Amino acid sequence: MVASGKLRASIRAMAARLRRRLRSAARRWADEEALQRGWTRVVCILPCCVTLASCREGPLDPQGPVGQAERVILYDATTIMLAVVIPVILLTLGFAWWFRSGNRRATYRPNWEYAGRIELIIWAIPALVILFLGGIAWIGSHELDPPKPLDSRVPPLEVEVVSLDWRWLFIYPSERIATVNYLVVPTGVPVHFRLTSTSVMNSFFIPQLGSQIYTMAGMTTQLNLQADKPGSYAGFSAQFSGPGFSDMQFTLRAESGEGFTTWVAKTREHDGVLDGASFAELARPTRAGGELTYGSVPDDPFDIVAHGHLATRWSAKEAL
Repeated sequence: MVASGKLRASIRAMAARLRRRLRSAARRWADEEALQRGWTRVVCILPCCVTLASCREGPLDPQGPVGQAERVILYDATTIMLAVVIPVILLTLGFAWWFRSGNRRATYRPNWEYAGRIELIIWAIPALVILFLGGIAWIGSHELDPPKPLDSRVPPLEVEVVSLDWRWLFIYPSERIATVNYLVVPTGVPVHFRLTSTSVMNSFFIPQLGSQIYTMAGMTTQLNLQADKPGSYAGFSAQFSGPGFSDMQFTLRAESGEGFTTWVAKTREHDGVLDGASFAELARPTRAGGELTYGSVPDDPFDIVAHGHLATRWSAKEAL
């Protein structure tokens, strides 16, 4: 009797320990499953967040008519290409699954060579894609031609751009003022840029406003842009041009009409003067510094630079 009682007690104790271990294992399994689900969600959501984050302050977040038109072209081209890419991916997966080694219903035809309908489809689809993409590029390249003036009842603001090594000089010929590494424009007003370079080729680009265009020594290029909303928009050089290229950035600040007028008045009160000596110092190669403001431009140096009359040869010590 005593022995049987001890045996039953021992069995109950072992059963209790087993239940505790099972519950503990179930909790760990549930925690691991929850953790796995959490990581799965993170892995799925993270690429979407990274993709959406890249849309800010770039071509997919336009703040002007040119940028908006370019985004439409980009979306149209992407849609046309996805209309081919997605079916190809699905068909590839479908064929791989259907013709797997374990599928006895799949017919293997080693001597099959030609089918006119399939060949027609295979060649017609890429031909249509090229036709659509070529049409979009043809129409867009003419509608968004950089020198083409923007449709507006307001006369454009004239801004002259000189790419230096490695800074950006902006000259307002009508206002007789100039800035370095930043410019201010009024919202809702077209801006007509005339661009040149003191030496090597650069690329002027403001992603949120639209087209990029090259600046080259001894010649002038033109670009028309417009900012619809007040704000600060990043600009940079998209063309490698030497050791200071990575710091060759600037900021476009879009102000209301009154804000722009006030800024011009305050800038004219500034002591800086862009004369021959100060421009020669600016043209000397140097790493990008801070923003500079010139309240007076007695002699506009843009034409001198654009016609290649500026000496741009320096010794190795002078260029540092």
